[in-house]
Amino acid sequence: MMNKLFNLLLALLVVQVNAQYLQNDEKLAPDFNPIFGKPQSPSTVKSISIDSMFVFACDTLSLPVYDDFSTNKFQVFQGNYNAPGITSQTYFRLLDALSNQPIVNGITYTNQVTFRRTYDVLSETYTDVNFPSIALIQNNLSVYPPIATPVSVYPPYFIYDTVGIPDVSDTLWIANPAFFQDSATVFFQTVLDTSKIWTDRMALRNDRYGVNPRSLGVVTFDGLDEDGYPYQFGSAVTNYGDRLTSKPINLTNYSATDSLYFSFLYQPEGLGDIPEAGDSLVLEFYASGQDQWFHVWGISGSGVHPFRAAHLPLTEAAFFTDGFRFRFRNYGGLSGSLDHFHVDYVHLRALSSFDDTLFKDFALCYPVSSLLENYTSVPWDHYKNTSSNVMENGVEIKVYNGSNAAENYQNGQIEIRQGGSPQGSFNLPGFLLAEGNINYDPSTYYTSYHDLSTGYQYSKLLPGNHQTFEVKTTVSAQFPNLISNDSTTFIQGFYNYYSYDDGSAEAAFGPTGVQSMLAVHFNAYESDSLLGVYLHFVPSVVDVSNKLFYLTVWEDNNGVPGNILYQDDAFTPRQPTYNQGLNNFNSYYFNGGIKVPVSNSFFIGWKQVDAVRYNLGLDRNIDRSNEIFYSVDFGGSWQNPPFSGSPMLRPIFSTALDAELNLTENTEEKKYRVFPNPSNIQAVIESPYPDEEGYLIFGLTGQKNFEIQGNILHVEGLAPGYYLIKSKIHQHSPIKFLRVE
Repeated sequence: MMNKLFNLLLALLVVQVNAQYLQNDEKLAPDFNPIFGKPQSPSTVKSISIDSMFVFACDTLSLPVYDDFSTNKFQVFQGNYNAPGITSQTYFRLLDALSNQPIVNGITYTNQVTFRRTYDVLSETYTDVNFPSIALIQNNLSVYPPIATPVSVYPPYFIYDTVGIPDVSDTLWIANPAFFQDSATVFFQTVLDTSKIWTDRMALRNDRYGVNPRSLGVVTFDGLDEDGYPYQFGSAVTNYGDRLTSKPINLTNYSATDSLYFSFLYQPEGLGDIPEAGDSLVLEFYASGQDQWFHVWGISGSGVHPFRAAHLPLTEAAFFTDGFRFRFRNYGGLSGSLDHFHVDYVHLRALSSFDDTLFKDFALCYPVSSLLENYTSVPWDHYKNTSSNVMENGVEIKVYNGSNAAENYQNGQIEIRQGGSPQGSFNLPGFLLAEGNINYDPSTYYTSYHDLSTGYQYSKLLPGNHQTFEVKTTVSAQFPNLISNDSTTFIQGFYNYYSYDDGSAEAAFGPTGVQSMLAVHFNAYESDSLLGVYLHFVPSVVDVSNKLFYLTVWEDNNGVPGNILYQDDAFTPRQPTYNQGLNNFNSYYFNGGIKVPVSNSFFIGWKQVDAVRYNLGLDRNIDRSNEIFYSVDFGGSWQNPPFSGSPMLRPIFSTALDAELNLTENTEEKKYRVFPNPSNIQAVIESPYPDEEGYLIFGLTGQKNFEIQGNILHVEGLAPGYYLIKSKIHQHSPIKFLRVE
């Protein structure tokens, strides 16, 4: 048997495994290839194999088929060796061409012609006789189903005979012959769940990308795969990216006279990237009897516009089978979160009509992200220590009345629970939700703001090093509608960091220019010590994971970054890191585990080495752009960005969580100090060691400039810029930065 992959290898629907996709009668390559997992230890796996792969069959849906993307209707295919009804089949790499039976394990072959050579000592002549070829069938076990190829092979050795005196026979074996027996076992499992509609997970169901969606949730198409990573990172290639494919649907009892219509809403760009005119979103229908996909609708890229309705009749007899399916695909850039299209309210039903285009619903448009003023999370230690009421005085609620008639409003509510136990609540007056109107007008959005700064506060008396609260917001109208769109829940977390963002990056940003700087301002509830920062870098267009930057903390100088409180030394720069999965943060702790004291108001960010944009995540649903600053002239001037959004950068504070996170401080790093910094006359160097013998002074390139004997550095004759200072005798001492003006 081949070495087994530890993770399960997944394949999509066995009922369609041989399906080929058709667009305008053009045959395309099979699209139901296995989805391969990743081995736990790559060193133990010689090559990709279908061994231990799961192939899934799924249920068939009936009409109506509907998804407003307020809930998750994506089928999860999770292999289970113990699932009821599971079967398996073993495929062999080498089969006898005549009997179609596997060859004996342990026998090897070569495709090189081998022979028997007979040498006559007396006549000093030899004769070569080639071994007869052996006809085999070789299965490619890296794809499912395995592809069989006829091959001609030979014994993997040469025989040399010597006749005469003495009579000697030798066998020379070929090292590592290419043909050997191997096998792979594939498991077959049926998944039955009629509440799920979709068989692939490439497109992203989310609550954040649409501009004025008519309800909670849209599905977004771009150049990222289901793990949030570009299909072709660093490439300028445009091609089909995401797809969203339905399960098979039984339409055998219907015909064109039953007025079947397929409806949905669509929007280009949204809060994401503008798709170019050459990009597109397409809809395709599958005719199972012909094993073909047909292009039935498409739209080219453009700037954002309100969600529009598409309403298509099913009239072709080829679609009225028990294996009808539909799918959306986008065509655009494959190198990142680019060229966005968004879809909502997908609905396939019978007994409709050409003018049946109303999506009648009353819904929240966006989820609520925080009940705190300015922040989505703050350190628990800071929150429980503050005497101020920091609850939000303007929580935004946006709703949409999708009815074609005026509808009466009702009061809404915000409920706070912890571990299922009620903690408090707020009333959302219906009159305010309707912006002071008597009714909700038909097909109209309403935005209201609610003051929560009086009344309930998250309790500051709870024990523990961190806390979480479940917050549910509910609104409704007085007509039958989809309950799933009437409420939204989020977790208000108190940990060890401050955050402006809601955890979802709709875009990416960063300054460009060599030695440019990015700084984000925070106004903490109290003075404390920083440990580092959480950063979310978005993989987009160009891979910058090999670029360098230096974490930096600044004092507040009248609203802009001032003196540097901390900066990484030149020998320990950082690099952007990407994680598998969407919107994941990476922790960047200060070198040596030091703690950097900061006042309530401070700035944290980086100085980058390269001129390219590093693509920090940007949450475009919450606007804190006034807290973002950048400089392209070495900190001489600072500007706010020309766009709205919140940076996905979260400063980490030293709190009671330090022990749980195993964060320890390097006291040596803490005690070294250079002041004043910046300096234009002289700087004093403080050390924790009494035996210092002087310091080495380096430029930013790492080249030694000079050294001093004492602890006073005269800078009058130095060119303005940054210099590195290191102890002459304490080799493991930290490198300190000095800016000369």
